[in-house]
Amino acid sequence: MDLQQRIQLMVQLGQYMQSNEEEWLAIKERAALENTWFTPDFIELAVINIATAFLTKEALEAWAAQYQVPATPPVEKNVGIVMAGNIPLVGFHDFLCVFISGHQMTIKASVKDHVLIRHLVKKLYEWEITIQNSIAFAEMLKGCDAYIATGSNNSSRYFDYYFGKYPNIIRRNRTSVAVLDGTETKDELDLLADDIQLYFGLGCRNITHLYVPPHYDFIPLLEALNKYDSYFGFHKYKHNYDYQLAVLMMAQRKYMTNGSIILTENESLFSPVSQVNYTSYTNKEAITTLLAGNEDVQCIVGHGFLPFGKAQQPSLTDYADGVDTMAFLHKQ
Repeated sequence: MDLQQRIQLMVQLGQYMQSNEEEWLAIKERAALENTWFTPDFIELAVINIATAFLTKEALEAWAAQYQVPATPPVEKNVGIVMAGNIPLVGFHDFLCVFISGHQMTIKASVKDHVLIRHLVKKLYEWEITIQNSIAFAEMLKGCDAYIATGSNNSSRYFDYYFGKYPNIIRRNRTSVAVLDGTETKDELDLLADDIQLYFGLGCRNITHLYVPPHYDFIPLLEALNKYDSYFGFHKYKHNYDYQLAVLMMAQRKYMTNGSIILTENESLFSPVSQVNYTSYTNKEAITTLLAGNEDVQCIVGHGFLPFGKAQQPSLTDYADGVDTMAFLHKQ
């Protein structure tokens, strides 16, 4: 297939993902049953974001033109992709990069998120049978020419060991932060609540740490976070909340809560599900400089940074870990 054929197939896939076809509805239901962190609402949110931000003809053509993607690659390589499974279809962007670049791929799907991606590839097989020669799934990746692997800091050591001698992108734990200045409007705090709590806070683009000025008033934010108080009816989330609250109480640590999420002063950028850490700052420029060089930070939300509410709406060029996947593939 040439580039235009590949783009047209992705546009068709985007239309299918926004459809109400019975088979697709059944697959989304199955994905929610197999991983209870994937609620139907969150699956739908991830699907719509991908279909509308990634899979339009205009967006794909502009993206391909930016990298001067040839109609067919001079040398077709096989790229192994190890996908994460923390939020629905989190590995789709890597899949899309390899597909549009024209290379072959072998996918190791996460056990937590295999239903959706396997079904979407199956639909591509149905529409264009030759795709079976270029997209495959495997439980163990061997013999690939390059690798893109996403996982935890622990699993990344294994990726380094197995894939280190090949061209690779190996991603580790990342998270996102917000820099607040106290002038945030009610609407902005409402959007910040989304940045924090969508997908139960499990994504690398979820806000897990707040930088606030001295004497910051947290009450408006806690009130905005009440929109997610239904999480307390989800037993896995409630278990995390009860456990983290007990830990803070036993340690006699200062905390605030609205009954469904905990805010506590802690320097760590990473926080467990149901908890958000915060620290105070006096010099915004110093904080900005510090965060700009921090490899643990995926994105920064706030005035002068990414707008509130946009953390979970990446564009085609918002690459994980800041590593340009398309430029990497262009070199292969």
